[in-house]
Amino acid sequence: MNTTTWTVLRRDGVALVLAAAETGLPSVLHWGADLGPLDEAELASLDRAASRQTAPATLDAAWRVPLVPQESDGWAGRPGLLATRGGTPVYPRWTTALESADGAQVRFASTDDREGLVLRTRIAVNAGGLVEVEYELSNEGESEVEVAWLEATLPVPKHADRLTAFGGRWTREKSPLTATMPHGAGVRESRRGRGGHDSPWVTLASVGEPRSRTGDVWAVHLGWSADVRHRTDRHTEHRTLIGAGELLRPGEIRLAPGATYRTPTAYFAWSATGLDGIAERFHTFLRSRPRHPRTPRPLVLNTWEAVYFDHDPERLAALARRAAEVGVERFVLDDGWFRARRDDTRGLGDWTVDRDVWPDGLEPLAGLVHSLGMQFGLWFEPEMVNLDSELARAHPDWLLANPASVPAPEGLSFRTQYVLDLANPDAFEHVRAQMDALVESLGIDFIKWDHNRDLVEPVHAGAPGTHAQTLAAYRLIERLKTDHPGLEIESCSSGGARTDLGILARTDRVWASDSNDPVERQDIQRWTELVLPPELVGAHVGPSPAHSSGRATPLHYRIATALQGSAGFEWDLLACTEDELLQVKAFAALYKELRGLLHTGTVIRPDTADPALRIRGVVAPDRTEAVFTVATVASLEDALAERLRIDGLDPGRRYAVRVRDEIGAARWGWVTPAWLGGEPPVLSGRALAEVGLQLPTLWPVQALLLHLTAV
Repeated sequence: MNTTTWTVLRRDGVALVLAAAETGLPSVLHWGADLGPLDEAELASLDRAASRQTAPATLDAAWRVPLVPQESDGWAGRPGLLATRGGTPVYPRWTTALESADGAQVRFASTDDREGLVLRTRIAVNAGGLVEVEYELSNEGESEVEVAWLEATLPVPKHADRLTAFGGRWTREKSPLTATMPHGAGVRESRRGRGGHDSPWVTLASVGEPRSRTGDVWAVHLGWSADVRHRTDRHTEHRTLIGAGELLRPGEIRLAPGATYRTPTAYFAWSATGLDGIAERFHTFLRSRPRHPRTPRPLVLNTWEAVYFDHDPERLAALARRAAEVGVERFVLDDGWFRARRDDTRGLGDWTVDRDVWPDGLEPLAGLVHSLGMQFGLWFEPEMVNLDSELARAHPDWLLANPASVPAPEGLSFRTQYVLDLANPDAFEHVRAQMDALVESLGIDFIKWDHNRDLVEPVHAGAPGTHAQTLAAYRLIERLKTDHPGLEIESCSSGGARTDLGILARTDRVWASDSNDPVERQDIQRWTELVLPPELVGAHVGPSPAHSSGRATPLHYRIATALQGSAGFEWDLLACTEDELLQVKAFAALYKELRGLLHTGTVIRPDTADPALRIRGVVAPDRTEAVFTVATVASLEDALAERLRIDGLDPGRRYAVRVRDEIGAARWGWVTPAWLGGEPPVLSGRALAEVGLQLPTLWPVQALLLHLTAV
């Protein structure tokens, strides 16, 4: 008799109910709202109530879809595992045993003695109700097994009728597109060797169009910093599946006898309160990590758009002094400091200071920055190399490339650079030693870690090398942080092309985009924040017009946008007027006052009717205070704007509402609500949620910063 056992995982309002038989893999009976305590009789009834029919009276289709569905289960969709041995497909017949279960995490071990395979499954409901799914596939047979893919999936209800996927481009990352849930098996892929600006990022299933504050939404994100595949399966016979896994090239994972492949972690989130509920689950989980940044996020100045490659020690020293004067706490020297680096065609891989530009080295600048009370940061691109470098001339065999692709123009380069094969131990040690020496000698507090090109034909030891390269990059980051406690690292990849939870398991923030145009940033940050809490998202005040778009914007709007993340400047402050400097100093003081709230609170994005409005707030964990930004990206549709209804507050408390005009004054016409003049209005949380505040008719590209405090 094939006995069924049930496992219930519960945490923070989420439950996952799994059924496991002696043969086959476990299946998911329920993923969603916590059902409360369930005894065995109730679980058996739930199993019967949720099943499509009773075995063995089955059609030629799975009567219950397992975690890793296969053709042998009667599954007509995309297999969860595709593997071959000696060129012949492997068709597993699993026998499953429960290894451990503790109420929020379960581990199963499934074996197929005939095929010589062991599949270990770990599922956990983490802080915030975020679900993790991981697999390990081991080859215990006598010959090699090639893995084409092993993907994680969870079921969503049949009435989830909308699918939201993400694309984008450089300086316009994370652009969503919502469509009707497609029938059949659907796949979104990224083959760039990094996530890419058009990364799938997150796949969302929803009931109707996804909204910020209401409605059921299911989401999946893959914690992997390279090639990924997101999938949906909507078939007439089964529940719909969403999932994700690493995209493997042919021959990339070959398991010798005794070898194991471990999948990246797939993160799944369910919310009954719209997109904000999804974000809250991710944010709660990330903030619960032991290594999550706990210290106040420093105000940063990064030198790239201030000087580009034009490094002059005296000018940069003056910029550092100006930065300290206005309240900057971390000064970061960007690209251009190392040997022969006067443009982007030379020098990558030679991580030694250019003495022609810096005759005394970087020690004087680092010493000055530290003496001014700031942290010192330095830019590296450790995974890349220029052919015009001492490294490439000495070790052309260290390139991660198809030999036919080197050099350009016969082959393929990007930004005249190639990829350094960090899976080569000698290349790894070369980069590590050079970086280690600089971190030690300069007292580097922060590394801006860039990654400016895709991996094209990444051949390592005659086989595809993206998987090995990504793991090597992870090891390099981990080694540097282990050897230098307190060192912080930012993941930048031409902006936001590598912002996943795999890289953020090792780094301390991401650079959301190379665009400092605040209009573009409103949406880039909004969708980055679907997964990442604001303290992990770099957001800087840039110059006007923006270097990436040419758009001119008022300073108060740029400040209001930067306040939504881990704030700083990408700007030559030496060129600022006196009025601008006063405004910048006020911004620095305001950021330091509010960041304790902005980087710990719950992000709220009220739903709005006007497509020109971007409204975003943060409510303190104890709901005693909140900060909301009301911004426009175009002209409002109506002369009388809609009301701002603020939920998430304590309905029984009263709040004083005031405009924080330290950032500068917004402009509007036609309608000036009475509450914007005189004494701050005092309203209950219930009134603010149900009635709200009448908004003025804000002009295009204007922002109001509202601070609510309980009285």
